Amino acid sequence: MAEGLRTGWVALATFVALLSLTLALIAAFNHSTSVADELAREDERGLANQYLDRAMRDFVATQKVQLTWDDAMNNAVLGDNVAWSNYYLGAFFWTNFGTDRLYLLRPDGRPVHAWAEGKPVAPRLDPLIEADVDALLAKAHLPGATFGKAERTLRLADGTWPADAAGRPLTRWAAQPVLYHGRPAFLAVASVVPDRNYGLLQREPAFVASLRFMENSTLPQMRQDLLLPELRFTPNAPGASLNAIALDEADGERIGWITWRAKTPGPTIVRRTAPLLATYILFFLGVVLGGAIIVRRMRRAARELLASEAQAQHNALHDAMSGLPNRVHYMQRLRAELSACIEGRAQGDVFVAYLDIDSFKVVNDTLGHHVGDELVRQVALRLRRALPDGDFLSRFGGDEFVLMRRATGGRQAADQLGREIMDLMREPFVISGNALDVTCSCGISWGPEQSEDPGELLRRADIALYRAKQRGRARYRRFTRDMDASVKLRREMETELRRAIARDELSVAFQPIVAVENGEIQGFEALLRWTHPERGEIRPGLFVPIAEQGGLMIPLGNWMLRHVFRECRTWPACDVSVNLSPLQIMAADFLPTIAGIVAETGVDPRRIVLEVTEGIMLDRSEHVLGVLRELNRMGFRIALDDFGIGYSSLSYLRSFQFDRIKIDRSFVQNIEGDMDAHSILCAIVSLGHTLRMKVVAEGVETEVQRRLVQAAGCELVQGHLFWKALPVSEARSLLWRRERGENLRLAG
Repeated sequence: MAEGLRTGWVALATFVALLSLTLALIAAFNHSTSVADELAREDERGLANQYLDRAMRDFVATQKVQLTWDDAMNNAVLGDNVAWSNYYLGAFFWTNFGTDRLYLLRPDGRPVHAWAEGKPVAPRLDPLIEADVDALLAKAHLPGATFGKAERTLRLADGTWPADAAGRPLTRWAAQPVLYHGRPAFLAVASVVPDRNYGLLQREPAFVASLRFMENSTLPQMRQDLLLPELRFTPNAPGASLNAIALDEADGERIGWITWRAKTPGPTIVRRTAPLLATYILFFLGVVLGGAIIVRRMRRAARELLASEAQAQHNALHDAMSGLPNRVHYMQRLRAELSACIEGRAQGDVFVAYLDIDSFKVVNDTLGHHVGDELVRQVALRLRRALPDGDFLSRFGGDEFVLMRRATGGRQAADQLGREIMDLMREPFVISGNALDVTCSCGISWGPEQSEDPGELLRRADIALYRAKQRGRARYRRFTRDMDASVKLRREMETELRRAIARDELSVAFQPIVAVENGEIQGFEALLRWTHPERGEIRPGLFVPIAEQGGLMIPLGNWMLRHVFRECRTWPACDVSVNLSPLQIMAADFLPTIAGIVAETGVDPRRIVLEVTEGIMLDRSEHVLGVLRELNRMGFRIALDDFGIGYSSLSYLRSFQFDRIKIDRSFVQNIEGDMDAHSILCAIVSLGHTLRMKVVAEGVETEVQRRLVQAAGCELVQGHLFWKALPVSEARSLLWRRERGENLRLAG
């Protein structure tokens, strides 16, 4: 009896001890998951706040280019050229920057002109933002409220104005979030200053106040970049289940909140470890073992989560082929290093060396893409092993590498860096038994002496690289002031492009579009080319933005249509695709113009596929849909180009029946090693087939990629695996050989 009682007390004591220990473990476990959830929410809030701050500054920075301009001073400040202001301020800001409201203000804040969605309205400030505009104007006049560091002060007739070391007037600016008619928006003011003739600034200049609603651009991009699909604005305080950051005006008044559903690791940890806790409670003899398993599993789960996050972050910031940091990672590091120099937290300058492999395309075309890929990997390995540990090497894609180094010495340090890179490339590379004597060209810039802006510093290094290639390759060049293309080169290129259009000095190349099953040519995509008599081949990525900024896009597009229609009207049966610029489609006389070109050239519109980008579909107005429907009625077919990288939406796929959609090359290039990219590709193809559209995959460069896009269901492909872009004579010859039944040799 006593033994049984004693055993009962032992059992009870053991049960109580087990229960107490179990409750303590459960409480500690719940606390740890709560802490993990809160840390995750705090990190998300920090990222969201940083994103909004950067987006607000970028909103002003994109407009600064149009406001730092002699023409703006002459026409909008010193004079009152209403037509100029309506086009280059009102319409331009709405079309290019999505600015919903725009006001041209006198220095005292009184409005001179106003525009709503690019259209002139009565020059009155809305009472809802009048006080905010006054507050921002006062804030813009505070020390430090400028783009760039003020080194000098210019004396004006009515005060002073900040300028940089070269005497260039700096842009004063300020911005803040506001609530406008119940909708969150960015409100900013920025001054209009000259870019070349600084003498135009005699008195305090005018300001431009701009307002852009967040839900039209910032919030959708924020959802995509931060991977928060449920992110939205709400004027009411969010519930406890949502994560949120507050939006406040400059005076501290609460506008509302940006909310989203937080990603919490706690439930994942609970799901993985709950069975072990239950086992621990049911089996007393496994207390110690169960506890050890719980701890081990918890640690494993935490390590897996950390490892998964670290791997995802590594993949987002590194190049898959070479293992080097990518462009995003490099720009983050460059921005941080420049800030440290500017703020005095680090000594010396930041040197940027932009290099690429000479004649890399020849290696790909003659020895194959697998040799080109291995060459890229070996160049990356040699540079990484030979350069000092403090250097930061990155690959931007293709054969382009960018190096960053902190050093002192200016030109001497740049020369030393250039010589080191040239010396490293002197030894041949051995690939598949072939000794390749490969050289590289390099361009070098350094900041903050040459520029405090990371993007500008990289651009200058790219300009220096271009000059190195002009001088014969296998050499480096330092950036010098005479290379500065920010104004001089842009104006020269704009004049030369205008002359090239007038003199018919442009050309068109044709890249075959083939059936994925057998490589049979189904059509061509017409690609604009400009071979300058002195500068050589100029990339469309360089001269198309110049055409857009200089008002040449419409004549350039019309030249392209006229040339392609005239050339292809007598070809054997095939489709010919031509890209349309959004500026062409939005032009009031576009439909009469293209009808006139059809009549002039005699082309059959049913043979032409007009490609438009997703960006033009952002304007859901009847004008855009009306233009596309009229083009269909005329016989043209319409394709949606670069699908998947813009603002993809099913709504505009339903509003207009496209003939085909073209999948952007970025999805194709990643499908070999990225299951997500392949899944997205399959989803897009399935969507296209469901909507009765043909699907074209761009950028197919390897046999593996061809098989994967074929497995996904793509009917048509184009890329260097089959054919590169061909001169018109070769394209025409291919078609006639096809008509004669010859077996055409593929490019790859």
